Amino acid sequence: MSEASKPGEKVHRYVCPGCGAELVFEPQDGTLTCPYCGRAETIPQSSAEIVERSYEEYLHAAAGQLATLAANALEVKCSSCGATVTFTPPEVAGECSFCGTPIVAQPQAADPLVAPEAILPFSLSRQQADAAIKQWLSSRWFAPNALKKMAYREGVNGIYLPHWTYDANTLSYYRGERGEHYYETEWYNETDAQGNTVQKTRQVQRTRWYAASGEVERWFDDLIITATKSVNKARLQALGGWDLQSLKPYDPAFLSGFKAQRYEVEIAEGFEEAKHMMAGVIDSDVRRDIGGDEQRVQEIQTHYSGITFKHILLPIYLGAYRFNQKVYQVMVNARTGVVQGERPYSFWKIFFFVLAIIAVIALIVVLAKSGK
Repeated sequence: MSEASKPGEKVHRYVCPGCGAELVFEPQDGTLTCPYCGRAETIPQSSAEIVERSYEEYLHAAAGQLATLAANALEVKCSSCGATVTFTPPEVAGECSFCGTPIVAQPQAADPLVAPEAILPFSLSRQQADAAIKQWLSSRWFAPNALKKMAYREGVNGIYLPHWTYDANTLSYYRGERGEHYYETEWYNETDAQGNTVQKTRQVQRTRWYAASGEVERWFDDLIITATKSVNKARLQALGGWDLQSLKPYDPAFLSGFKAQRYEVEIAEGFEEAKHMMAGVIDSDVRRDIGGDEQRVQEIQTHYSGITFKHILLPIYLGAYRFNQKVYQVMVNARTGVVQGERPYSFWKIFFFVLAIIAVIALIVVLAKSGK
């Protein structure tokens, strides 16, 4: 079924034993399938374990952890948006998945990168992704024709997007204040219905503040950080639902028939983003530890230890289209079918819709008058 180019390299070509064509990964049944004779071959179950890598060791010996996605991996950079995409033959560069621009650059051998530790395989077919987008479109009134053409002409492509996951132990020392509520009786004047001034009382909330300090600990596991800058980050995060318990040890077989983007966020940069995610959780821990009715947090100093990371590839179907000189993207979670997309409003569709409403109202008025 497979061939390797050199001893020690991962298998990178998947040839059909029946007709000799290249096999591609089939999401629905998880096999390598021949697009010509239909023969299916099971991807061997890997005995490898998904290992978290030491962050500190990487910083001191990064070069030793670099590799290519596959021995015959090719890489091409889009001249329009700058995204770098990796693929293996017989897949071709085609159009850029991120901006829809035809790729004119010549593919070259892929540069080494921090090799993926794990991959979440596609489980939805392209036809299922197209159906999900069409359903999403059905509730989008006034969508421009460019978007509809993309959806009805198989405008989405399967691509693995790079992500980092981080684990870390944190120990945080804090200094702040604990606020405790109490109530005082306050007198005030009020004018009654007869115009007389009446003296009344009410309870007013006050707060006593007490100095507070201490420490909190927390273990963070598998914080996911997006390592691409080529898609709308908020929409990618909104896809959500990544079942990381289904991650597989990386094998080039899962890439057959699909593309993968090279990461644009380096490991250290990604960890800084992970720190921001941790900070919000740590702040909540500190406030809970301070207690009381209110809290003032003046300082938090956090120490990180046992930091590990892994490079993972997550699957989406992605399409891009242009409207009024701007690029818009639509993406589908290739595990759940959730759709997120950018949609401009077509001025002319709205204009003619309003015109039609005005015409209907005018017709009703004319008919009403003629019936008198």
